[in-house]
Amino acid sequence: MMRAGAHLMITGVWRKASLFWSDRRGIAAVEFALIMPILLIMYFLTMEASQAIETSKKVSRIGSMVADLVTQQTSVLKADVDAIMQIGSVTLQPYNRSNPTITITAIQVSADATQALVVWSRKLVAGVASPGATATTETTVPASLKVANTFLIRVESNLVYKPVIELTMTSAFNQIKMGETYFLRPRRSVAISCSDC
Repeated sequence: MMRAGAHLMITGVWRKASLFWSDRRGIAAVEFALIMPILLIMYFLTMEASQAIETSKKVSRIGSMVADLVTQQTSVLKADVDAIMQIGSVTLQPYNRSNPTITITAIQVSADATQALVVWSRKLVAGVASPGATATTETTVPASLKVANTFLIRVESNLVYKPVIELTMTSAFNQIKMGETYFLRPRRSVAISCSDC
């Protein structure tokens, strides 16, 4: 046998439960709390992807610009080559989480077009210039550019791209390697000498 007070109590609980479920005032706040983390992740990933694409374009631009500046000279000095590489590294701004590696190599193709030998070479690693490949060592040149008695300038620009947001689950996306290699011929002379390289 149920007393009247207990019946009223159960009815009151049901009424409160039905009011709670039918109340829609806080639903927008709950939806926002559930969707906001996903939106933030998408925003940051989109931002990071666009910056990575722009940085990759700049790495390519470094190679073409440095090669263009060197091939306009008839002769260079070590200080000139180092300054040109520094100019190239500055083009990456405002990206500044890692430094590019730039290597300039002057190459002479032999008279029978079988060998490509280093004439001089300089490189810029972490903002510090130093000698590159040793002179007279053999190097690789694409077959289409291996023309007898020709002189080439090869510029290699490389960068390890470090995203703003580092993913802890995998290191594959924490460092993205970007690079480009350009070959150009001298414009104002047959060869470009560097007396102190």
